[in-house]
Amino acid sequence: MKNRYLFSIIFAFLIISVDGIYAQQAKTDLPTNGISQERLKRYGDFLEQEVKTGKMPGAVSLISRNGKVVQEASFGFASLADKKPMRQDNIFHLMSMTKPIVSVAFMMLYEEGHFFLSDPVSKYLPQFKDLKVAKDVNLPEGATEPLNTEVTIHHILTHTAGFSHGLGGSELDKVVSKALYFEPQESIETRVNTLLNLPLVGQPGEQWYYSASPDVLSLLIEKFSGTTTAKFLQKRIFDPLGMKDTGYNIAKENQDRWVPVHNFNKDGKMVNSEQQLPVEGNTVYGGTHGLFSTAGDYMKFCQMLINNGTANEMQLLSSKTIDLMTMNQIGDLPSGPGAGFGLGFGVTTDLAASNALGSVGQYYWGGAYSTYFFIDPEEELIAILMTQVQPYSDYYKQIMRQFVYQMITD
Repeated sequence: MKNRYLFSIIFAFLIISVDGIYAQQAKTDLPTNGISQERLKRYGDFLEQEVKTGKMPGAVSLISRNGKVVQEASFGFASLADKKPMRQDNIFHLMSMTKPIVSVAFMMLYEEGHFFLSDPVSKYLPQFKDLKVAKDVNLPEGATEPLNTEVTIHHILTHTAGFSHGLGGSELDKVVSKALYFEPQESIETRVNTLLNLPLVGQPGEQWYYSASPDVLSLLIEKFSGTTTAKFLQKRIFDPLGMKDTGYNIAKENQDRWVPVHNFNKDGKMVNSEQQLPVEGNTVYGGTHGLFSTAGDYMKFCQMLINNGTANEMQLLSSKTIDLMTMNQIGDLPSGPGAGFGLGFGVTTDLAASNALGSVGQYYWGGAYSTYFFIDPEEELIAILMTQVQPYSDYYKQIMRQFVYQMITD
């Protein structure tokens, strides 16, 4: 199969080893914009140490405040196997950081009047009729029950439909993971149909459960637009924003900038992973994952969002649509301490309960190969961290926020 997905997440940053000395590669003529340079150095020193001690191969950091880049740095190696230094323009597997981009694309079609958020998905995809719900997720071949309400588009956008991503650890999750990511899929439609042939983990609207639902968004994009998701994203987001290194495949002339994924071997040493996802020939244009990008390209996407949908004198999305997407849409359903979920983004709802620095209204997400971003509209702050490491851990996500917010002095 072309696409084998090895899900996981930890954070990382970049440093370069020269004659045994690890050194940060960073622009030094950047504006401060209320950011302490001394405190910024703490972050760089921390990341350098993480690389030096073998906890990550390398990483790229990009931070913007008040519309100005205040840190643009790389650390370590893109590939430990051949000691290729990490560069600011290296290309990463976004994995689940694909989800916000596809959600934004989908909401562009919402603004054009193609659907209501309250619509049942079966109105557009008849195969959504008569789905089944597992009575016991640890008995995936066991009894099921019918839906007590139809799956809506709002359920899909908010991960409340009852679908799985195969990451939860239950027996049903294991079946979902194998079926979606370790068996051949010809197109986004076959992958969605595979998901629909498996029981849901719960009734629609009764739980927040991280899922492969954004693949449904991709299929609906193709249904409403009459073109592939890849072409739609290119025309409506990537070209207008100048995201030249973002897509489902990497052109041959750019493949030397690709960053392979790394992991710890049985001896506890960070190494290039034996299995790597293909960088070309991909034809399943997923909403859950699949895109490649650079930190610089993703910053353009984030800057458009924080600028109320405008970029390059174009309005890609209404400010009111962004407001809707970045407010909590799941009520009191648990998704994490102090957290809610919007339409494609995690959202900070209770700063005290989050036990972390930040702001209420901060929105964010990450990717399984250790890519992360957050946007804080109150502070006009965007932070991006990219490396390629598995398995998943929240550690670098949390420490990134801690270091970034402690830099603020105004």
